[in-house]
Amino acid sequence: MAGIAGRLPAMVDGLPLLRKWDRDGTLNRMHNGLRERLRLAEGRQAEPSAAILDSQTVRAAETVAKSRRGYDGGKKLNGTKRHIAVDTCGLLLAVLVSAASVQDRDGGRALLWALATCFRRVRLVWVDGAYGGGPVTYGATLGLVVQVLAKLAGQIGFKILPRRWVVERTFSWINRCRRTVHDYERRSEHHAAMVQWAMVIVMTRRLARHHVPSRTSSALTTAARRGY
Repeated sequence: MAGIAGRLPAMVDGLPLLRKWDRDGTLNRMHNGLRERLRLAEGRQAEPSAAILDSQTVRAAETVAKSRRGYDGGKKLNGTKRHIAVDTCGLLLAVLVSAASVQDRDGGRALLWALATCFRRVRLVWVDGAYGGGPVTYGATLGLVVQVLAKLAGQIGFKILPRRWVVERTFSWINRCRRTVHDYERRSEHHAAMVQWAMVIVMTRRLARHHVPSRTSSALTTAARRGY
């Protein structure tokens, strides 16, 4: 964010302009355009055909109103919850910010609706056990196959599960930004926008790696310019 803010017009930390981009859809178009370009650069189609859902509870700062915070009994945290849908590359497809007391299955229904509405190619969605029941049935009404990735039989402690690790990695990418470690925003949509900005940073860096010329090609270009 610091690098972006340094190139913004002379405003207070660039936030007024960022808010404007959020309201008029500029941020959403930029984020989605970068995702499509990165998928194409990695040899995939622009639109995904499968998604993974998960949620993460984060602490809420004093600036977060009581009306949009809650208590997550499982995580023992008072704050807000980020519900996200990602593709098989870990790139963000949809984000919903709610009180931490909102159950995963309720947030999952909203994400499934967003996937069915905005991503016509998505037909398969992977979820964990917290989404069992209602979201599976609701997904079927939307034409989505919702597959629950249950824990391994006899599993004790943390173990990497197929597909689940992809969305967990996305959460780690989002948490690299100081502004998204906790929820500092007064409005839910502002925190969702900060999550998108965190992913914009990730995607631009990954795209840059696809466009860095190799040393050999750089040397040939230099030689051609010198007439060798």
